[in-house]
Amino acid sequence: MRSTFCLLSLLFSIICFAQKEFQPQGSEIIETADGDLDGDKIPEKVIVYNTKDTTDMGNIREIQILKKANGKWTVLEKSRNAVLESKHGGMMGDPYQGITIKKGILEITQAGGSSWKWGYTDKYRFQNGHFELIGHSLSYGRPGDYWADMDYNLSTGQLIYSKEVEGKDNPDNGKSEKETVIKKDWKVNLQNRNSKDRTFIFPKTKAEFHL
Repeated sequence: MRSTFCLLSLLFSIICFAQKEFQPQGSEIIETADGDLDGDKIPEKVIVYNTKDTTDMGNIREIQILKKANGKWTVLEKSRNAVLESKHGGMMGDPYQGITIKKGILEITQAGGSSWKWGYTDKYRFQNGHFELIGHSLSYGRPGDYWADMDYNLSTGQLIYSKEVEGKDNPDNGKSEKETVIKKDWKVNLQNRNSKDRTFIFPKTKAEFHL
């Protein structure tokens, strides 16, 4: 029993050391997650930090993916572009919703708004030496008016848009509609996510998609 407790204490100390070794000065840990992200059956550690650095949109967030090799932790990749700042959620406050690791895919979910709400999940896969965005699912709208969904598979290029109008008596809500296109020219990764506005206008419905 004592040996098991000692082993767990040692593992906890190693994990804490790995976090503190690469932790930005003055930052706080928001969340951590563990899972195999590069296919070697050894779990990586993902850490999201709330840094002391700020912009007009609040505190900058940093995400780090740590990899353990030969008994030593190293930074596999990190970014200050993939997680939105602390005030980016508008009236709803902090947009950060959480991270998960599912079948080797890193998912980051964020949301915000006021009466009009939005939320999206980014899916990253480790390929070509870094974490590339392979999927993006977005929902936005307001109860009683309409809800719209965008689903973008960057691997196949399929981009699906659908809009369901609830407030049919309001002409400003438009009409319910759907459209699917193929768009393969956007290359997004953990480093350049949110670094610039990428806009696409669907040819038939004229709906705007921002990534």
